[in-house]
Formats: sequence, C-alpha cells, structure tokens
Amino acid sequence: MTALAPHLAVFLREHLPRDQQASPHTCDAYAYGFQLLVSFAAQRLRTRPASLEIEQIDVPLILAFLEHIERDRGNTARSRNARLAAVRSFFRFLEYRVPACLDQALRVRAIP
Repeated sequence: MTALAPHLAVFLREHLPRDQQASPHTCDAYAYGFQLLVSFAAQRLRTRPASLEIEQIDVPLILAFLEHIERDRGNTARSRNARLAAVRSFFRFLEYRVPACLDQALRVRAIP
C-alpha cells in the first residue's frame, strides 16, 4: 500500500505551483477540495487522515464524496465538477509518480 500524504503534499506544494504554474487561487481551491476529500475518506474508512493510502481513494469512494458534497454540503454541480477536476489532476500526477497505481488512476480519470 502507498501512503497518500507524501504524494498529496508534493502535488499541492510543488507540482501545481511550479510545474503547472497554477495560480495561488487554484492551489488554494485544490487544497481545500482535498481537505474535504481526506476528511470524508478518513471518516468513512474509520481511520486517521495521515493513515490514508492511495489505494483507498477508489472510484466508489470518490463518487460517494461527490454525492456528499452536493447533497449534504449543498454544493452546486459546478463546485462538484471543480472538485472532480482536482482529483483527476492528482491521479494524472500519480500515473508518473507511482506506476503501481496506474490502473487505479485510469479508472479515476474515467469518472464522468
């Protein structure tokens, strides 16, 4: 299993601002989206956020998260799609960084 935290930290702190030249606003929005996702996943899986592993962030969990932010948090479809874009971008990053997660990354990126 592969720890989520180190890869997520590199994605948010280095990859987005340096490699993708994302604006500070975009970096903040992605970070907040992942804060919501990590909190949701930790609660659902009954684990600490620091203990989450990439393999646990699978398609059913992501779909449940997207439904949660629309239904329970009252987010619009536009906000939901922005969160999904952040998740897809992270898994695209993982394709190159963690080849063992390639199949999972492809399934996540196929979420409509």
